[in-house]
Amino acid sequence: MSEPSQETERGRALLPFGVAEVTGPSMVPTLRHGDQLLVHYGARLRGGDVIVLRHPFQQDLLVVKRAAERRDGGWWVLGDNAYAGGDSTDYGAVPDELVLGKVRFRYRPRPRGQRSPFALARWALSAARPVLCDRSASRRLRAR
Repeated sequence: MSEPSQETERGRALLPFGVAEVTGPSMVPTLRHGDQLLVHYGARLRGGDVIVLRHPFQQDLLVVKRAAERRDGGWWVLGDNAYAGGDSTDYGAVPDELVLGKVRFRYRPRPRGQRSPFALARWALSAARPVLCDRSASRRLRAR
């Protein structure tokens, strides 16, 4: 299950933005283990957004999922990796009070051991990207 680090909570009171780190494979290929995220707390959500939320059964655990759609009781959230599990198919709709914010930006740290100029150039071109709402993914994920 993708999970940002607890550092997210510390900066939340001061600014509407915070940083989180992804652990786990549930949002592959959109997010990978080790990615750094810029989270916008309290942002307005729509279907297809990547969000940070508290796990409904373990509220000290923060997770990153895609908000697929609004349902009675909250947001139906799904991981982009259908084989990883740990989303609304396991625990149902997530109440609004457990949703913390929307992921705006992703930074992918440089892999260790990459020294060739070609590998460094490829990393530099893809390391920092905005995380956009993916409406096509939202429709695709609802079918699961």
